[in-house]
Amino acid sequence: MSILKNAGIASLVALAPTQTLAESETPTSSASTEIAGWDEFTDRLKALGPKMLSLLPESMRDDPHIRQEVARLMLESVAAGAIGAISEDPDHPVFLPALNQTLNVGQPNADTTYKRATITPGGSYRLRGKLGNVRIAKIGQMGSNPKNPAAVEILGYDDLNSLTVDDKGNYDVILSPDRPQGYAGDWWKLNPQSNRLLLRMVSADWNTETDPTISIERLDAPATKPRLSQESLEQSLRKLPNVVDQMAMLLLNHVPQLVAEGYLHKFKVFDVEQIGGQLDGQFYYETAYDLADDEALIIENRVPETCGYYSMILTNGIFETTDWYNNHSSLNDAQLNIDDDGILRIVVSAQDPGIANWMDTAGYPQGAVQGRWTDCSDQPMPSVRKVSLDQVLQHLPASTPKVSASQREEIIRDRRARLQQRSLW
Repeated sequence: MSILKNAGIASLVALAPTQTLAESETPTSSASTEIAGWDEFTDRLKALGPKMLSLLPESMRDDPHIRQEVARLMLESVAAGAIGAISEDPDHPVFLPALNQTLNVGQPNADTTYKRATITPGGSYRLRGKLGNVRIAKIGQMGSNPKNPAAVEILGYDDLNSLTVDDKGNYDVILSPDRPQGYAGDWWKLNPQSNRLLLRMVSADWNTETDPTISIERLDAPATKPRLSQESLEQSLRKLPNVVDQMAMLLLNHVPQLVAEGYLHKFKVFDVEQIGGQLDGQFYYETAYDLADDEALIIENRVPETCGYYSMILTNGIFETTDWYNNHSSLNDAQLNIDDDGILRIVVSAQDPGIANWMDTAGYPQGAVQGRWTDCSDQPMPSVRKVSLDQVLQHLPASTPKVSASQREEIIRDRRARLQQRSLW
């Protein structure tokens, strides 16, 4: 039996040859063939690439490899923005994927699943699902800064792990400006300026921690959703170019700026509050790196006496998070080994030095190293030094845990399987 006889409709569409303009009649430009807002969107896209490249130093701008990575970042921004333009509805909200391995904008954390929902300020909402058992599951209430509409203002956080659950692990909470009269269940106060919710689910032990599930519905609006009006569809399309531009250029030149400020192989505090990245109780630090294939960074730090979560990740030169699914490019407190003297030591390099605490630059000679302390008793800043790769072991304690090539292969395959089994979409 032929493949076409076994194929469903979706498969037939996928197998069908793509019709090109040369094979079909090119439509003439007229009022009957125009879609209001579409040309403006595509024109802005044409201009976005040159605008992004103009933010980079000449050495990066002229590198054809980096130019293609800039194009990828632009596509990631288009995809992330388009998901919202298609599905965001404050009266019929849903938690949509925000940042992840595919939507690699805004430098996502390797251990965090991010989802967002747009809401109407002043509305009443019900959230429910199964709680799971991840370390951190917090919803940030976000709003636009009145003095700077492009900035994100953090209005507060609500903790899923604080909710009551039934004997099956289900939670049910109302989010509204005022507690409903006569309602005795879990309730969170909704800030009247909040127009979006950002859910962060942070898992360190990918073997045992399970993400919560979540649904959201507006209680003071009809349950059903009518056909969207022409005006609302056009408005979503016309908003999209600004959304895409903002995401694509948000942190594009962050690594070159770190270098220009003198933070090459030298850590500094990273304040992300103005862009909505500052999780309650979280402290970020970072440095730019520049490494040849035969060089390595040795990072040393003291671990706080008490800590809810900590991790370290890598980014490339345009601040995409280095592919943590297919490379050993991130480490958290469930994966890291602390040496006998109480010091945490991590090696960053392009080639595997054969130690457990290795972070792989994955072929990016320039990028950033970013660490975070969450709910910790203090926030120590690490030291860093560059050494020859063949001298790494000379700078580490003799008791440093070692990893063979075959063990590393198994570790990477295992981490990829666990990460892929987390729900991102």
